[in-house]
Amino acid sequence: METQRLTAHDIERAAGILTSGGLLGIPTETVYGLGANGLNPDAVHAIFEAKGRPQDNPLILHIPTEDWLERYCEDIPATAYALAARFWPGPLTMILPRKPIVPDAVTAGLDTVGMRCPDCAVTRAVITAADVPVAAPSGNTSGRPSPTTAAAMLEDMDGKIEAILDDGPCAVGVESTIIDLTVIPPRLLRPGGVTLEELEETLGEVEVDEAVRRLMAPGEQPKAPGMKYRHYAPKAPVTVVKGEPSCTAAYIQLKLQQGSGVICFDEFKDSFPDHPVETIGPAADPAAQARHIFEALRAFDHLDVTDIWAQSPSDEGIGLAVTNRLNKAAGFHIVEL
Repeated sequence: METQRLTAHDIERAAGILTSGGLLGIPTETVYGLGANGLNPDAVHAIFEAKGRPQDNPLILHIPTEDWLERYCEDIPATAYALAARFWPGPLTMILPRKPIVPDAVTAGLDTVGMRCPDCAVTRAVITAADVPVAAPSGNTSGRPSPTTAAAMLEDMDGKIEAILDDGPCAVGVESTIIDLTVIPPRLLRPGGVTLEELEETLGEVEVDEAVRRLMAPGEQPKAPGMKYRHYAPKAPVTVVKGEPSCTAAYIQLKLQQGSGVICFDEFKDSFPDHPVETIGPAADPAAQARHIFEALRAFDHLDVTDIWAQSPSDEGIGLAVTNRLNKAAGFHIVEL
């Protein structure tokens, strides 16, 4: 199969791939996704095969407007519409009770489903033209860093899917925030482009799930994507160093061996001579770090490195999402100074 590269001029063609049961790479403001007709179990199963994704890892349904919520969800709380009014289209996924029309293949057998309206006009136009919700995880081989460009997605999916819809680089750079609205208080399952602080402004108390800061145990059932398995990882092992930036840089300098690579803030890019370095933005700019973290992780797969050391951002704002992705890439191998 030859994977085609489509543009915003190919809306109907892209929609046809979905309605015929094919797989389509879709752009969003967060990362590129691997999309299929979310009402077609066979098409959804093809997502898992293309990614090598565990079957107990649920998917998110993407819709073009909040009006579609009632098609696929029941007992929708008022908080869902309050969040949609503020954050949709945008990087927020809400866990809600599903209707029977949503197949088990999407939800991994759970009675809930993640719903999102992406902030990408081209993708919303494709979903509208297809008139079906799009089930889509990130468009990478399972476990690898998520793609933030069509070219990065093509590295993993070339020849496995019908087409990729190219709409340029992603603006946010990390996957959507996932909030569970089926429990009281609402529970943050995955940090992302909508911050914990912003959620609290709308919802009041928000509980943070333990899986945000630790690996789930083998027998635990994930309620949302990205909770259970080691994710976002390059081929070389990663160690995250947490603390004041100048201290973490000094610690990494002491630990480097021949073949080590470094992920660091811009200010420290010259602190590691004779080692491959990927920068993720200034220490005080978590939004830039979110845009560049997956690029940095993925870049090391093209370099001959034995291990990777990474400076950790702070946990404030979108920094919580960046640290979550880094920690998962490292299998929660973290040094705290």
